[in-house]
Order: sequence, then structure tokens, then C-alpha cells
Amino acid sequence: MTDYILETRELTKIYGDGVEIRALDGVDLQIAPGEVVAIVGPSGSGKSTLLNLIGALDRPSSGEVIINGSSLSKVRNIDLFRGQTIGFIFQTHNLIPTLTARENVEVPMHELRMSSGERRARAQELLELVGLGTRASALPNQMSGGQRQRVAIARALANRPAIVLADEPTGNLDSKTTADIIKLLQDLNRSQGVTMLLVTHNSEVAAAAQRIITIRDGKILRDVRIDDELERELIEFKSSALGQAVLHGINVPAELSPHAGRLRELLEQV
Repeated sequence: MTDYILETRELTKIYGDGVEIRALDGVDLQIAPGEVVAIVGPSGSGKSTLLNLIGALDRPSSGEVIINGSSLSKVRNIDLFRGQTIGFIFQTHNLIPTLTARENVEVPMHELRMSSGERRARAQELLELVGLGTRASALPNQMSGGQRQRVAIARALANRPAIVLADEPTGNLDSKTTADIIKLLQDLNRSQGVTMLLVTHNSEVAAAAQRIITIRDGKILRDVRIDDELERELIEFKSSALGQAVLHGINVPAELSPHAGRLRELLEQV
């Protein structure tokens, strides 16, 4: 029995017939149950490719993805396995506009042997969990962006997945709503033990994770476990306006100028 809920072994994805593009190049990754892991890196680094391969939305050129001890390459009904094992949260939430919040949350449960009453009760339970119990009958266009993303999070949890994959889960949200969604994800991790893999450009989202994995040119450049208080504070400072000013050398307050170089070095390491 594996100690990991997710493993990748030499995971590689190559695009192109003439000119070879290695979107992912021999990635080895292990995630334990209950971990919240952020994947960061510049555009084109391979973050979304990694998420698509783990989520069985694409096939690797070589290598292996193992979830809950099952290698995806050996799963016969990949659609059923995906529906029962993986929850997805997308940047644009992807709710069905003609369905209510509760009906949207019920969608993944139609693949399971559940009665309509069981689906309804589970969906209502999850909407309560994400703070939308009174909005169960609302259509997506009757909700704010943050509320729609909460519905998407509830839907991702519908089938009690082994792991939730989130691709820029706060990408279209304002700063206050982003903070609310971060807190919700943290609360769900603590109360439900949900394992999460978050692809993000947002340093605030990354700072909320327990590990931050940096990908560049299809390879893991850095894998940092955030159990050091100073390191966590540096990551949070990096996401602030002042931290960004120091990092980019723009409008640095005079009192910080003598220390800006050293601070910049520290911030570039997290």
C-alpha cells in the first residue's frame, strides 16, 4: 500500500512532429493524503500540462501517473475513474448556465449509483459547507463570481475525490473574493482532509499551500515545504504591494532602500 495519494514517475509530454517541444520532461512527484500543494512557474513552464496529465485529460508521451495506487495507464474506464477519483476546479468555474447551484453540484453524482434524493441531499450538504446553503436554487447568472466559484468547489467535492485539481482557481476574482476562496480551500483541507493540487500565478494562493513546487522548462526546479514560519512570512510579504516593489526595484520606500538588495535575494528564493 502506497503512502502517497498521487505519484508521477518520469512523466514526460512531447508536442510537435518536426520540432520537438518538451512541455514536461521527466517529472517525479509525490503527494501525501491531506496535502495542499501549489504549482507555480512562468507561462509555458508546463504547469497546466502537468495538471492535465494528472487529471487524465491528456496522455503522457512517457512515464506514469498513479492515483490511489492505480496507474492511469492501466485503468480500463478512465472516464469513470476520473469521475470517481478526481475533482476539478477551473478558473472559469464551467457551471452549466441553465442549472441551479444544487443541480450543478449534482452533475458528477449522476455517474454513481445514487437516487435523486441522495444526490439532492449531498449537493445541499456541500453547498452548506461552502456557505451557499440558501442559494441552492439560484442560477449561475444570479450569483457573483465568488459564489459561482464556491459552487464549482462544492461540485469538485461531490464524489468525495481522492484529490482535487485546481487550475488558477482565483484567476478571475478580485482581491477580496480571492482571499475568501483561499480561506475556504484552507478550511476544507482542515475540516475534510481534502488533498489539493493548485496551479496558480497568484502568490497569495501559493502562500496558503503547505508545499510550493516551482516548474520551469518542463522540469521541477524547486520543491519547498512551507513549515518554516520565516519562509511563510517571506512568501506572504512577496505577495504584498511592498514586497512586489522590493522585488522589482520600483518605488521602494527610502527606509527600505539600504536593505532592498538583500530582501530581493530572499524573495527570489521563495
